[in-house]
Amino acid sequence: MTAYDQLRSELPKSPRTWLVTGVGGFIGSNLLEALLKLDQRVIGLDNFATGHRANLDEVRAIVSVDQWRRFHFIEGDIRNLATCQAASKDADYVLHQAALGSVPRSIEDPILSNEANVTGSLNMLIAARDNCVNRFVYAASSSTYGDHPALPKVEDQIGRPLSPYAVTKYVNELYADVFGRCYGVQSIGLRYFNVFGPRQDPDGPYAAVIPKWVAAMIKNEPCNINGDGETSRDFCFVQNVVLANLLAATTRNPEAVGQVYNVAVQTRTTLNQLFSMIRERLLPEFPHLGDSKPQYRAFRDGDVRHSEANISKARELLGYSPTHTVETGLSEALAWYKKQPWSGTGISTSKSSDSSQPVLLAT
Repeated sequence: MTAYDQLRSELPKSPRTWLVTGVGGFIGSNLLEALLKLDQRVIGLDNFATGHRANLDEVRAIVSVDQWRRFHFIEGDIRNLATCQAASKDADYVLHQAALGSVPRSIEDPILSNEANVTGSLNMLIAARDNCVNRFVYAASSSTYGDHPALPKVEDQIGRPLSPYAVTKYVNELYADVFGRCYGVQSIGLRYFNVFGPRQDPDGPYAAVIPKWVAAMIKNEPCNINGDGETSRDFCFVQNVVLANLLAATTRNPEAVGQVYNVAVQTRTTLNQLFSMIRERLLPEFPHLGDSKPQYRAFRDGDVRHSEANISKARELLGYSPTHTVETGLSEALAWYKKQPWSGTGISTSKSSDSSQPVLLAT
């Protein structure tokens, strides 16, 4: 039995109260679903700057009526300290996912990224301290590795940040460490690599590459690759992220607290390989993809060439063991993607989609 299997058998016997910030987002809503299915009490906080009410509606349709009653939603902004304090008042654990993601977005508007990612996270740390939260788990980022060339990425070896977004996520780590030293706040940071899965938004200029390409392929639109396609990423299915959060929040290992961990699969997949994986899985239902090829263009400034995580630290201290490879994760994700209106198989949405600009920077 894995550490996560054991945790899943224990949690329903002793429900706790969890605050999930960014609960309407891609990762936040997956955490909500997992926690409610384990009969936990969940407080959700979101201002829907990037999240969607539809994600919460989907979770409601999946869980039981009794489980949904355990969820209390607060519409609010983490940039407001009073909101953070009120939301975390009764929380045993905080899973802090709220942020303005995307490297390109941070380059366009560094002030807004700083307000959400630095000020907002600082507010959440203060609230966790004041409300004596048992554990504060926060979404860190593989973008923190910056220009450090070594592969695979090891937690204590980072380079210079390559974007304002990367700066904000590194500052989160520094603040969490200081709050542990100065105030005794127990925190754990999870450096996500390129996460994908159900409820990941394909729309808009900052959409992630996998849902973007799925929608484009189904609609027989071009899939553009910046560079030669040999850029690689450690793509991580969202369920691996869910189990990492729950293990981090509940670990009884004192050596595990006050640390940051890579959350990934420790496998590099090139964009050319990724394109082929998606096309092969869609081809039986969409024969027009038989001759489909990506379109290549110039490399984009700020793109990291290769990214791969060393997950030994998370294995040893948290008991983290990924349940999904890239291949198995893609199969599950595609089953969800193909049911969505934006995929081209249903009613079109009113939101615009520019398949020419998928984001494939480390998250």
